[in-house]
Amino acid sequence: MRTSTETSLVPYVTLRAGEEGAPANLAITPEWPGNWPRLRYIDEERADRDVRGVLWARCSHTRRDERGMPTGTPRWKLMHPSRQRETMQELRCQVCVRPARTPLGFVFLAGPNDYERDATSIITGQPPVCPKHARAAARLCPYLDGRPMVFIARSAPLYGVHGTLYGYGEDGVQVVATPDQPLPYGHANLRTFLASQLVRRLQSFRLVDLDELLEGSAAAT
Repeated sequence: MRTSTETSLVPYVTLRAGEEGAPANLAITPEWPGNWPRLRYIDEERADRDVRGVLWARCSHTRRDERGMPTGTPRWKLMHPSRQRETMQELRCQVCVRPARTPLGFVFLAGPNDYERDATSIITGQPPVCPKHARAAARLCPYLDGRPMVFIARSAPLYGVHGTLYGYGEDGVQVVATPDQPLPYGHANLRTFLASQLVRRLQSFRLVDLDELLEGSAAAT
């Protein structure tokens, strides 16, 4: 159950009503050197590609409030692609957008049954959270079901992206596949891939519960 405080709290990354994907406006052209096919927007801008050169899905934005937060009815099960990318790239809290680094490491949440408890490597598209908002995020996000797995990671390098693979068909540029798993950076298919979620790999981490996280964070500050 959401508390009265949490009812008005919406994570920064949550998609809002009125935020919609932009028209495709896509083309595939040869890229020099090698003349490899490359997906692009006809009116492409620098911000359309991430730090590794992968093309990203466009999505409209609602207006911001006085705190700089998005407005509009939350679409709880969805994340805005550019806000997810921003918080994951810069390792900022997915709720408040403040830097997520803590003395213990970065805190990442996952669904209660997403991973084996003895997993040694975790791949996630969920941006980190700060300790202040860890419990709220667990309650607000349907994906976390109020009882998340909590990972404290010392190392979380960029891994790749989730998204959609494009190619040529009878109607020109069209979707040819939507992989279940993220493509790692360096994969050949990323040349004609439209990303919608940035993914990191947790390597040096430990699994804790929420109470242990909050107690440990308080002791470390």
